[in-house]
Amino acid sequence: MTNVSFVTTFFLTGLPHAPALDTPLFGIFLVIYVLTLLGNLLILLLIRVDSHLHTPMYYFLANLSFIDMWFSTATVPKMLMTLVSPEGRAISFHSCIAQLYFFHVLASSECFLYTVMAYDRYLAISYPLRYTSMMSGRTCALLATSTWLSGSLHSAVQTTLTFHLSYCGPNQIQHYFCDAPPILKLACADTSANEMVIFVNIGVVASGCFVLIVLSYVSIVCSILRIRTSEGRCRASQTCASHCIVVLCFFVPCVFIYLRPGSKDAVGGVVAVFYTVLTPLLNPVVYTLRNKEVQKALLKLKDKVAYSQGKETP
Repeated sequence: MTNVSFVTTFFLTGLPHAPALDTPLFGIFLVIYVLTLLGNLLILLLIRVDSHLHTPMYYFLANLSFIDMWFSTATVPKMLMTLVSPEGRAISFHSCIAQLYFFHVLASSECFLYTVMAYDRYLAISYPLRYTSMMSGRTCALLATSTWLSGSLHSAVQTTLTFHLSYCGPNQIQHYFCDAPPILKLACADTSANEMVIFVNIGVVASGCFVLIVLSYVSIVCSILRIRTSEGRCRASQTCASHCIVVLCFFVPCVFIYLRPGSKDAVGGVVAVFYTVLTPLLNPVVYTLRNKEVQKALLKLKDKVAYSQGKETP
């Protein structure tokens, strides 16, 4: 039997801050959001137009950039609205469901994608001669599709567990977007079972992905130590270090927020900024734009644009 909810509109409290900081925060987050979109669009463009970047590694990076664009879009615009006016804090019941669903689709897909990318680096460094055959185009497409399907399934579980309850009383969500933990606190029912299921569900997924990533990098480190040339060791280490930085920026805040059932402090909203706002911006900077191959592709694209503009000038 489906429970009936009497709440038709929720109100987001936004980030905890002094009212005088509304305008500065709006400007900061707007700039970050625009840079995130431009940075990830640039990565997608470079990978699309440069044939040297048509490799499994950059195929997965393109998926990551696509996810990050929408991951940021799922939360930041609504956060900006909460900073502009009190009316911007309102979100309809069904819009809240949609935001929660798409947020978790993108977040869990990114979590799975980080695991796939670690596996890809493991194969590239540990089995360089067999890498091309082991990571074929079909395999890449299958792995990428699996991350999206797994993310969609995981999100459907989170959304169903959250919104099958009745919401008939308070409607103020202590967060800047619709997420399961703060919404469950508003339910007109005992949510302990829901919180525990979500805790276990996210715990198993996040912990499982993190363990697989750690195992991949332990094997990668062992393989790097066997590389004879210092140049080869340095190149492999730089690629892996960039991946590790981004993974930590994503996983640590997630663990802090979701693996604490019953937490009621407002710190979670501030911590969430790291993986919803900053990580999508860091990915193109740390993981790709620092890469020498991407830098070369960027220079080639710049030269092409300059050349085409020179031809058009009479």
